[in-house]
Amino acid sequence: MSLTPRLVRRLSSAGTWIALGILAPVGMLVVSGVMLLDLRQDAWDKAEQTSRNLLQVIERDIARNVELIDLTLQAVQDNLRAPGLEKLDAAMRKLVLFDRAATARDLGVMFVLDENGDVIEDLSASPPRKGNYADRDYFQAHKANRHLGLYVGRPIVSRLTGERMVNFSRRIDKPDGSFGGLVLGSLKLSYFGRLFDQIGLGRDGAINLYLKDGTRITRHPYLEADVGVNIAGSRTFERFAREGTGTFVETSVRDSVKRLYTFTRVGELPLILNVALSVDEVQAGWRAKAAVIGSVVLVLCGLTVGLSLLFGRELRRRSAMQAELARLSETDALTGLANRRRFEDAYGRACADAGRTGRPLSLLVVDADHFKRYNDRYGHAVGDEVLKALARGLATCVHRPSDLVCRVGGEEFVLLLPDTDEAGARRVAGEVHARVRTVAVASVGIGAGAVTVSIGLASGVADAPNLYAQADAALYEAKAGGRNQTRCRVSTGAGSVERQPLRLVGG
Repeated sequence: MSLTPRLVRRLSSAGTWIALGILAPVGMLVVSGVMLLDLRQDAWDKAEQTSRNLLQVIERDIARNVELIDLTLQAVQDNLRAPGLEKLDAAMRKLVLFDRAATARDLGVMFVLDENGDVIEDLSASPPRKGNYADRDYFQAHKANRHLGLYVGRPIVSRLTGERMVNFSRRIDKPDGSFGGLVLGSLKLSYFGRLFDQIGLGRDGAINLYLKDGTRITRHPYLEADVGVNIAGSRTFERFAREGTGTFVETSVRDSVKRLYTFTRVGELPLILNVALSVDEVQAGWRAKAAVIGSVVLVLCGLTVGLSLLFGRELRRRSAMQAELARLSETDALTGLANRRRFEDAYGRACADAGRTGRPLSLLVVDADHFKRYNDRYGHAVGDEVLKALARGLATCVHRPSDLVCRVGGEEFVLLLPDTDEAGARRVAGEVHARVRTVAVASVGIGAGAVTVSIGLASGVADAPNLYAQADAALYEAKAGGRNQTRCRVSTGAGSVERQPLRLVGG
């Protein structure tokens, strides 16, 4: 079988179109799913890159400002050792000590404390403002440890200005190495607020600055209640402290919002900075695209499946109609038996099989006797009833799937009996006569036995293609011999036919 007819037959199959109608949407869903996953990953990659960029900008700004404050503190340390400083008046001493002091607007207080915690030099006032800070954590830390270097204190409210600040301090040693006080500078938390406010992080985004012990210095959006809170021990801060820099997704201990955290250390300072983006907001754009794409794909898939099912149904209907037309083309409309076309196809196959296998083949040609009388006397409608009754009777005389009963025209019927010898065909002929004797049409007074048939029987192997002609000739002999009987012819060799003696089978 060539490929093209086979392909055409498969494409015309309803099952093929239904399968394609299912596979195509599945393929579309798979491709769309892969695209949506790629879009989702792109959204995450973009969010992570944005977080890292923001973190880098903020970290550099904070580190630069703290560096300026620290340079100022170191300059004050150096200037305190200048010769003759103690002999200068207060105004001149201030100029010498703070000659390199930073003057940024977010700089808070800057002064020098003696070993008792009292203010002895003040950048913003001359003479210095009065105050004692011996109780502050930075003072106690420097007093206890001379090797701290730059110390970053916890966020506090300034006693002088009432503002929130974070302090940076360095120890001052006396010539003998003992504690001599410290120089302190502070940065207002308003600096962080102004820096963070320039960054849009969405409704649930946040920026946090912590000391390495977990104390929150400030956050964005700013909340006074969160300043100074220690979150050491939380899952998020444990990762900040352990890993130093990185990215992860975690649920906030503060407000239970799931966020993407990107974090880093601020230079060499004991500070940890993080930018947190809400996971819902990171995925919001992707979800909107996914909803649109998913809806379109689902609609298209639904249409594809629906159209495929409709097309498949139409193909099934067409196939059923074609099968019905094929059946009708081979079926006698009046009796429902196989017609001449069907008989000729089956007869050709049966002859070929008989020639190939050597098995016998028999034919019975059956003709209703004096049928014209029924039409003339009772009308064609009654004649049709007689034919239908004969058809029903003949159909009951064959019992094998290979046997075939046909109406080949008018009142003539044929029984095709493959793999049946003369004796078997005779038995079937006898059964036909017996069945016909029961045919009756009570509505017009045609009783049982009134209808008779003549049968021409032919049987053989070697000359199977000529059996129909032989059976037809035998039928004419039955008619000539008085009707209501069967005459037989048996093929005895190629091209030879032997007429058998008259054998009356029916009354």
